[in-house]
Amino acid sequence: MYRLNLQDNTFVQDCTEGIQETLLDMGFDGLAMYYTPELPTERSRAKGRVGVVIMHCDQNYMALAMGPRLAQQGYRVVACEAKEGGIIEDKFPIIDRALRFLKAQGAEQTVLMGHSGGATLMTAYQAVAEQGVGIFQGEEKIWKCQIQGTLTPADGIMLIDANYGNGVMSLLSLDPAVTEEGNGLKLDSQWDLFAESNGYRRDGAQYPPAFVRAYRAAQVRRNDRLIAAAQARLAAIESGSGDYLDDEPFIVAGGSQVKPNNRMLPQDLRLLAHTEGEYDLLHGDGSITHEVVYGVRTPEVDRGFSSFYGMGANKNTVRGFLSAQAIRASEEDFAIGETGVAGIDWDSSYASPIGNVKYITVPMLTMGMTGSYEYLAAEMIYRRATMADKSIAFVHGATHVFTPNHDAETTPGEFGDTESALYAYMGKWLERFL
Repeated sequence: MYRLNLQDNTFVQDCTEGIQETLLDMGFDGLAMYYTPELPTERSRAKGRVGVVIMHCDQNYMALAMGPRLAQQGYRVVACEAKEGGIIEDKFPIIDRALRFLKAQGAEQTVLMGHSGGATLMTAYQAVAEQGVGIFQGEEKIWKCQIQGTLTPADGIMLIDANYGNGVMSLLSLDPAVTEEGNGLKLDSQWDLFAESNGYRRDGAQYPPAFVRAYRAAQVRRNDRLIAAAQARLAAIESGSGDYLDDEPFIVAGGSQVKPNNRMLPQDLRLLAHTEGEYDLLHGDGSITHEVVYGVRTPEVDRGFSSFYGMGANKNTVRGFLSAQAIRASEEDFAIGETGVAGIDWDSSYASPIGNVKYITVPMLTMGMTGSYEYLAAEMIYRRATMADKSIAFVHGATHVFTPNHDAETTPGEFGDTESALYAYMGKWLERFL
């Protein structure tokens, strides 16, 4: 079998050879793919007693390479579909059902894997499964978790190139240039990130500190207005005076959190540039060094998309926005520096793994891909984690989807086989559950 590699439009040999794939109806309007490894030896049968659930918060991960690559090593894997948007806890039943399915197939230990925005979903699920829903029902929460009943906890969790949380990504993607909510054409030019007068350069922007501080403060002010507007609409819905009985559309112009809209990060390489501490850095030739980890990337975006509905607008509902995309920050302190994100009220939302991880006690692996700016979330998660068994590592030159960042290579093939380095490390880490 062959499948198209969307990274460079080449066909690569499918990695599912020898692995049985079964389509599962997860109920709750969800599907999943079950990857069953061949278990011919005692060692592989031992690995078959470990099951992994893979799920993103907003995307379909059923057919990605993550499932078969882990199954090739002997682990059972359920890779789930997730519909875009919606309330976070509405997706918890799919994870619960996947965990119970794996146990019914003989998995004695189960592990959650969250990649990118999947880390928001998986950490929120595991926190509630371990500690109960009450941890996310305090008055400080913008949205109080409403899941009913108990959830099946996993025995471990892997957060692979987690982003900074869906709430944080939505906040830092807000365009403060929007002057009229619902209109992507009325933009204030003083906030144009692609104006040379504001510090833009095609070979790497260098936004002045005063402009950055003012820009971030303006983002927080708009964020506060949007949260207030969504809360007002929720009150109207719940009182019976809304436009619908259950929910309403909530569309934010210049608010999409997809990569081209992560304000300043794709353009200014000084931001999120390196870790604070020293960590294991995996190389594509199989070697491992221990050092302060630096990002390896190039400028990626040369235009704004706020005026486009398809690329620039955040399309959700009132409940979905408040649950999965709203988080509070300090107008004075919100900042993106060389080593991380500051000024976030982590307790205001459970739409971020960095805030959720303190509630998790099972073993955790967090990894960052240095070819993309999400990688520093791994260190922020690791430093806030309190479980006794926690591990962290980075992959040199890997993109957010684990392939080599060829644009950042100084010589062809410089970063080697980043995917194999990643999956070998993950597979070895999973052996603690044998």
